[in-house]
Amino acid sequence: MIPLYYDLHLHSCLSPCGDDDMTPANLVGMAAVKGLDVIALTDHNSCKNCPAAMYHGSVYGVTVIPGMELTTEEEVHVICLFADLDRALAFDAFIYERLMAVPNREDIFGKQQIMDEKDQVTGSVEHLLINATSVSFDEVFSLVDSYGGIAYPAHVDKTSTSLISNLGFVPPESTFRCAEFHDFKNLHRMQKEHPYFSQCNVICCSDAHYLADIHEPQYQIWSRSKDPEDVLQALSGR
Repeated sequence: MIPLYYDLHLHSCLSPCGDDDMTPANLVGMAAVKGLDVIALTDHNSCKNCPAAMYHGSVYGVTVIPGMELTTEEEVHVICLFADLDRALAFDAFIYERLMAVPNREDIFGKQQIMDEKDQVTGSVEHLLINATSVSFDEVFSLVDSYGGIAYPAHVDKTSTSLISNLGFVPPESTFRCAEFHDFKNLHRMQKEHPYFSQCNVICCSDAHYLADIHEPQYQIWSRSKDPEDVLQALSGR
Protein backbone atom coordinates (compact mmCIF):
# COMPACT_ATOMS: atom_id res chain seq x y z
CA MET A 1 0.00 0.00 0.00
CA ILE A 2 1.22 3.49 -0.83
CA PRO A 3 0.06 6.92 0.38
CA LEU A 4 -1.45 9.19 -2.26
CA TYR A 5 -2.17 12.89 -1.99
CA TYR A 6 -5.61 13.49 -3.45
CA ASP A 7 -8.38 15.91 -4.31
CA LEU A 8 -11.35 14.00 -5.68
CA HIS A 9 -13.87 16.79 -6.22
CA LEU A 10 -12.90 19.28 -8.93
CA HIS A 11 -14.98 21.24 -11.42
CA SER A 12 -13.85 22.33 -14.87
CA CYS A 13 -15.20 25.07 -17.11
CA LEU A 14 -17.89 22.58 -18.15
CA SER A 15 -19.71 23.29 -14.89
CA PRO A 16 -21.54 26.61 -15.31
CA CYS A 17 -20.28 27.69 -11.89
CA GLY A 18 -16.69 26.73 -12.78
CA ASP A 19 -14.23 29.47 -13.63
CA ASP A 20 -13.25 29.78 -17.30
CA ASP A 21 -9.63 29.20 -16.25
CA MET A 22 -10.55 25.73 -15.02
CA THR A 23 -9.68 24.11 -18.32
CA PRO A 24 -8.66 20.44 -18.28
CA ALA A 25 -5.01 21.32 -18.90
CA ASN A 26 -4.95 24.06 -16.27
CA LEU A 27 -6.57 22.10 -13.48
CA VAL A 28 -4.44 19.00 -14.05
CA GLY A 29 -1.34 21.17 -14.37
CA MET A 30 -2.16 22.93 -11.10
CA ALA A 31 -2.66 19.59 -9.37
CA ALA A 32 0.77 18.53 -10.61
CA VAL A 33 2.40 21.78 -9.46
CA LYS A 34 0.84 21.35 -6.02
CA GLY A 35 2.13 17.79 -5.78
CA LEU A 36 -1.12 15.82 -5.87
CA ASP A 37 -0.96 12.18 -6.94
CA VAL A 38 -4.59 11.57 -7.85
CA ILE A 39 -7.54 13.83 -8.66
CA ALA A 40 -11.07 13.35 -9.94
CA LEU A 41 -12.89 15.59 -12.38
CA THR A 42 -16.47 15.79 -11.12
CA ASP A 43 -18.43 18.35 -13.09
CA HIS A 44 -22.11 18.76 -12.39
CA ASN A 45 -24.05 15.88 -14.00
CA SER A 46 -21.47 15.45 -16.75
CA CYS A 47 -18.25 13.61 -17.61
CA LYS A 48 -17.69 15.30 -20.97
CA ASN A 49 -14.38 16.99 -20.05
CA CYS A 50 -12.92 13.82 -18.54
CA PRO A 51 -11.25 12.60 -21.77
CA ALA A 52 -9.19 15.79 -22.08
CA ALA A 53 -8.37 15.84 -18.36
CA MET A 54 -7.21 12.21 -18.44
CA TYR A 55 -4.99 12.98 -21.41
CA HIS A 56 -3.28 15.76 -19.47
CA GLY A 57 -3.03 13.48 -16.47
CA SER A 58 -0.95 11.09 -18.55
CA VAL A 59 1.28 14.00 -19.57
CA TYR A 60 1.76 15.39 -16.05
CA GLY A 61 1.93 12.05 -14.24
CA VAL A 62 -1.24 12.71 -12.24
CA THR A 63 -3.92 10.02 -12.06
CA VAL A 64 -7.21 11.54 -13.21
CA ILE A 65 -10.32 9.57 -12.27
CA PRO A 66 -13.35 10.25 -14.49
CA GLY A 67 -16.45 11.17 -12.55
CA MET A 68 -19.30 13.57 -11.96
CA GLU A 69 -21.11 15.29 -9.14
CA LEU A 70 -24.63 14.01 -9.67
CA THR A 71 -27.63 15.92 -8.35
CA THR A 72 -30.38 13.56 -7.22
CA GLU A 73 -34.07 14.37 -7.46
CA GLU A 74 -33.88 15.48 -3.81
CA GLU A 75 -31.06 17.86 -4.87
CA VAL A 76 -28.50 15.91 -2.86
CA HIS A 77 -25.04 15.99 -4.42
CA VAL A 78 -23.39 12.59 -4.86
CA ILE A 79 -19.88 11.93 -6.17
CA CYS A 80 -19.77 9.20 -8.83
CA LEU A 81 -16.34 7.86 -9.82
CA PHE A 82 -15.34 5.33 -12.47
CA ALA A 83 -12.18 3.38 -13.17
CA ASP A 84 -12.96 3.25 -16.88
CA LEU A 85 -13.55 6.24 -19.17
CA ASP A 86 -15.91 4.41 -21.52
CA ARG A 87 -18.20 3.48 -18.65
CA ALA A 88 -18.05 7.02 -17.30
CA LEU A 89 -19.16 8.39 -20.68
CA ALA A 90 -21.92 5.79 -20.92
CA PHE A 91 -23.14 6.90 -17.49
CA ASP A 92 -22.91 10.51 -18.68
CA ALA A 93 -25.26 9.75 -21.57
CA PHE A 94 -27.68 7.95 -19.25
CA ILE A 95 -27.78 10.83 -16.77
CA TYR A 96 -28.19 13.54 -19.41
CA GLU A 97 -31.45 11.92 -20.48
CA ARG A 98 -32.62 12.23 -16.87
CA LEU A 99 -31.59 15.84 -16.37
CA MET A 100 -34.26 18.53 -16.32
CA ALA A 101 -34.48 19.79 -19.91
CA VAL A 102 -33.97 23.46 -19.09
CA PRO A 103 -31.74 25.38 -21.54
CA ASN A 104 -28.67 27.00 -20.01
CA ARG A 105 -28.57 30.79 -19.91
CA GLU A 106 -24.88 31.69 -20.15
CA ASP A 107 -25.60 35.28 -19.17
CA ILE A 108 -27.07 34.07 -15.88
CA PHE A 109 -25.42 30.76 -15.00
CA GLY A 110 -22.16 30.74 -16.97
CA LYS A 111 -20.69 28.78 -19.84
CA GLN A 112 -20.72 24.98 -20.09
CA GLN A 113 -17.65 24.41 -22.25
CA ILE A 114 -16.50 21.07 -23.64
CA MET A 115 -12.76 21.08 -24.39
CA ASP A 116 -10.32 18.87 -26.28
CA GLU A 117 -6.76 17.81 -25.52
CA LYS A 118 -5.46 21.15 -26.82
CA ASP A 119 -7.71 23.10 -24.45
CA GLN A 120 -9.78 24.27 -27.39
CA VAL A 121 -13.55 24.62 -27.00
CA THR A 122 -15.26 21.99 -29.14
CA GLY A 123 -18.82 22.55 -28.00
CA SER A 124 -21.13 23.25 -25.12
CA VAL A 125 -23.90 21.46 -23.25
CA GLU A 126 -27.39 22.72 -24.01
CA HIS A 127 -29.27 21.85 -20.81
CA LEU A 128 -28.36 23.53 -17.53
CA LEU A 129 -26.13 21.06 -15.70
CA ILE A 130 -26.75 22.27 -12.15
CA ASN A 131 -30.38 21.14 -12.19
CA ALA A 132 -31.65 18.00 -10.50
CA THR A 133 -31.93 14.67 -12.28
CA SER A 134 -34.75 12.16 -11.93
CA VAL A 135 -32.41 9.73 -10.11
CA SER A 136 -33.25 9.35 -6.42
CA PHE A 137 -30.70 9.17 -3.61
CA ASP A 138 -31.80 5.64 -2.78
CA GLU A 139 -31.17 4.33 -6.29
CA VAL A 140 -27.99 6.16 -7.26
CA PHE A 141 -25.57 3.77 -5.55
CA SER A 142 -26.74 0.58 -7.25
CA LEU A 143 -27.03 2.50 -10.51
CA VAL A 144 -23.41 3.65 -10.40
CA ASP A 145 -22.32 0.17 -9.36
CA SER A 146 -24.01 -1.23 -12.47
CA TYR A 147 -21.65 0.96 -14.51
CA GLY A 148 -18.62 -0.33 -12.62
CA GLY A 149 -18.21 2.76 -10.46
CA ILE A 150 -18.62 3.83 -6.86
CA ALA A 151 -20.78 6.60 -5.38
CA TYR A 152 -20.78 8.44 -2.07
CA PRO A 153 -22.42 11.60 -0.71
CA ALA A 154 -20.59 14.86 -1.35
CA HIS A 155 -19.66 17.46 1.28
CA VAL A 156 -21.93 15.96 3.93
CA ASP A 157 -21.05 18.81 6.32
CA LYS A 158 -22.27 21.61 4.03
CA THR A 159 -25.47 23.46 4.80
CA SER A 160 -26.88 23.10 1.29
CA THR A 161 -27.11 20.39 -1.41
CA SER A 162 -25.78 17.76 1.00
CA LEU A 163 -27.30 14.56 2.33
CA ILE A 164 -27.80 15.98 5.82
CA SER A 165 -28.93 19.46 4.81
CA ASN A 166 -31.53 18.17 2.36
CA LEU A 167 -32.72 14.90 3.91
CA GLY A 168 -31.79 15.58 7.52
CA PHE A 169 -30.54 12.04 8.20
CA VAL A 170 -28.74 9.06 6.73
CA PRO A 171 -31.39 6.66 5.36
CA PRO A 172 -31.27 3.40 7.35
CA GLU A 173 -31.02 1.33 4.17
CA SER A 174 -27.88 3.18 3.02
CA THR A 175 -25.01 1.11 1.63
CA PHE A 176 -22.35 3.72 0.81
CA ARG A 177 -18.96 3.08 2.41
CA CYS A 178 -17.28 6.43 1.83
CA ALA A 179 -18.30 9.98 2.72
CA GLU A 180 -16.81 13.27 1.61
CA PHE A 181 -16.32 16.18 3.99
CA HIS A 182 -15.61 19.74 2.96
CA ASP A 183 -13.89 20.56 6.27
CA PHE A 184 -12.51 17.91 8.59
CA LYS A 185 -13.11 20.26 11.52
CA ASN A 186 -16.70 19.04 11.30
CA LEU A 187 -15.82 15.34 11.30
CA HIS A 188 -16.24 14.41 14.96
CA ARG A 189 -19.41 16.45 15.38
CA MET A 190 -20.96 14.85 12.31
CA GLN A 191 -19.93 11.36 13.40
CA LYS A 192 -21.50 11.96 16.80
CA GLU A 193 -24.73 13.29 15.31
CA HIS A 194 -24.83 10.68 12.54
CA PRO A 195 -23.01 7.50 13.67
CA TYR A 196 -23.21 6.01 10.16
CA PHE A 197 -20.26 8.20 9.17
CA SER A 198 -18.11 6.43 11.77
CA GLN A 199 -18.44 3.31 9.63
CA CYS A 200 -17.27 5.08 6.47
CA ASN A 201 -13.96 5.84 4.89
CA VAL A 202 -13.93 9.62 5.16
CA ILE A 203 -12.15 11.97 2.80
CA CYS A 204 -11.82 15.74 2.54
CA CYS A 205 -11.98 17.40 -0.87
CA SER A 206 -12.01 20.96 -2.14
CA ASP A 207 -15.04 21.11 -4.47
CA ALA A 208 -12.80 23.57 -6.33
CA HIS A 209 -14.32 25.83 -8.96
CA TYR A 210 -11.17 27.97 -9.16
CA LEU A 211 -7.55 26.94 -9.65
CA ALA A 212 -6.43 28.48 -6.36
CA ASP A 213 -8.94 26.38 -4.42
CA ILE A 214 -7.51 23.01 -5.44
CA HIS A 215 -6.16 21.36 -2.31
CA GLU A 216 -2.52 21.45 -1.35
CA PRO A 217 -0.96 18.01 -0.65
CA GLN A 218 -2.52 17.75 2.80
CA TYR A 219 -4.69 14.63 2.87
CA GLN A 220 -3.74 11.11 1.85
CA ILE A 221 -5.42 7.84 1.05
CA TRP A 222 -3.68 4.46 1.07
CA SER A 223 -3.97 2.42 -2.10
CA ARG A 224 -2.23 -0.50 -3.76
CA SER A 225 -1.25 1.81 -6.63
CA LYS A 226 -2.19 5.02 -8.47
CA ASP A 227 -4.37 3.03 -10.84
CA PRO A 228 -7.98 4.31 -10.78
CA GLU A 229 -9.38 0.86 -10.00
CA ASP A 230 -7.12 0.51 -6.96
CA VAL A 231 -8.03 4.01 -5.77
CA LEU A 232 -11.75 3.22 -6.04
CA GLN A 233 -11.21 -0.01 -4.13
CA ALA A 234 -9.38 1.91 -1.40
CA LEU A 235 -12.26 4.39 -1.12
CA SER A 236 -14.96 1.73 -0.99
CA GLY A 237 -13.06 -0.68 1.24
CA ARG A 238 -13.66 -3.51 -1.18
